[in-house]
Amino acid sequence: MGNTEISGELLRNLCHSKRTYSPPSHRCLGAFNRTKALFLCLAFIILHSTSVNCRAQSDTTRPNYRALRWLLAGESVAYSASIYGLSKAWYKTPFTNFSVKDDAHEWQQIDKVGHFFTAYQICRHTAAVYKRTGITNRQAALYGALSGFLFLTPIELLDGFQYPTYGFSPSDMVANVMGPSLYLGQYALWGEERITPKFSFSPTSLAKVRPELLGRNFSEQWLKDYNGQTYWFSVNLSSFAPHANLPKWLSVSLGYGIQNMVGAEIDKSRSLGYDPYRQYYLSLDIDFRRISTRHKSLKTLFFLLNTLKVPAPALEFNRKQGWKGHWLYF
Repeated sequence: MGNTEISGELLRNLCHSKRTYSPPSHRCLGAFNRTKALFLCLAFIILHSTSVNCRAQSDTTRPNYRALRWLLAGESVAYSASIYGLSKAWYKTPFTNFSVKDDAHEWQQIDKVGHFFTAYQICRHTAAVYKRTGITNRQAALYGALSGFLFLTPIELLDGFQYPTYGFSPSDMVANVMGPSLYLGQYALWGEERITPKFSFSPTSLAKVRPELLGRNFSEQWLKDYNGQTYWFSVNLSSFAPHANLPKWLSVSLGYGIQNMVGAEIDKSRSLGYDPYRQYYLSLDIDFRRISTRHKSLKTLFFLLNTLKVPAPALEFNRKQGWKGHWLYF
């Protein structure tokens, strides 16, 4: 794809007027840096939503517009500071002209699922904060979806001014839009969240093959080693079959992962003697939000736990081994 040129002089003057140029890293490292940035953003939202939930004393019967205004103002300040800090601390090379570099062919698209997951979770957590002001669930979902989209878009745009290290990725942008769209769409259609994207990770031996790329320790590997990551779509059964005699917390989860990817591209992994393949999973899960409790601390804990897929028996399918069972998979 050709590069789209837009002058980056203003960004260079604002953010890198005293910074010396250093050679860009290999292109495959760019996906990891973007993923880490997205997870840092998600961590900020989680901490913010947790603190608000813990401070809230009671649910209101009518919207607290004063609290809503303060929340919007605080979120705007925190959002602006985060983006400014990211532009200063994360991007180590001078800003260039805006360029498009789509990486949809890399990592068998699991990094795009990661973008989708992160955008969805930012939306979910910010919507939870807005609900504390007393607005309706659909209004909170709308505000959350806008927050998820607006929070991630500048990161993608900043990437566009970091060619050739990064570059604006249209496929990343599509994934960032699809995440909030799923959250908002569920509230528009059903008035509740019935399908929840979740995440799990298990260390793999592949990280030892290329530790500089896949991570040298666990704190790096859970972000960098896509072979150990699994993304799930957890479907709550009782919400679709309310008259069935099923536990309200029981869910069925569909998962996606990859294996034998020791490079961003399939050909690179094959040149190193590995045969990459996709993995599809079917498993059981728990929807913690539907476990009844009156304790606010437990409600907060259950809300946060609903980001992760619980370990459970799973059925896997891949092109190399066919169907394969796991007594316990995470």
